[in-house]
Amino acid sequence: MEKKEKKENIEKKYFTYILRCADGTLYTGYTTDPERRVKAHNSGKGARYTRSRLPVSLVYLETHETKHDAMSREALIKQLSHQEKEALIRQLPQQGNSVDLAFLHIIR
Repeated sequence: MEKKEKKENIEKKYFTYILRCADGTLYTGYTTDPERRVKAHNSGKGARYTRSRLPVSLVYLETHETKHDAMSREALIKQLSHQEKEALIRQLPQQGNSVDLAFLHIIR
């Protein structure tokens, strides 16, 4: 099998996520690798917004088939009020104050 064929067989997923910052604010973004992205945020290499609000924790995650879908959902979530985002987060099964990534995959 050629490299190109192998790439086509690998199904890439895109994610929309919400982080809770140390100051209680919420940050919304999209990524292809949630675990790596949260680590980047917490190491100060994420978004400028989160750099002064560390540490952050992942509190919400959705799975999407396309980058366009993930980015569109990110834009919609960013338009929600803080209370509306909290309601969205509360809809997910959680374990204590941290979220298990295995629980967090919502297939649209």
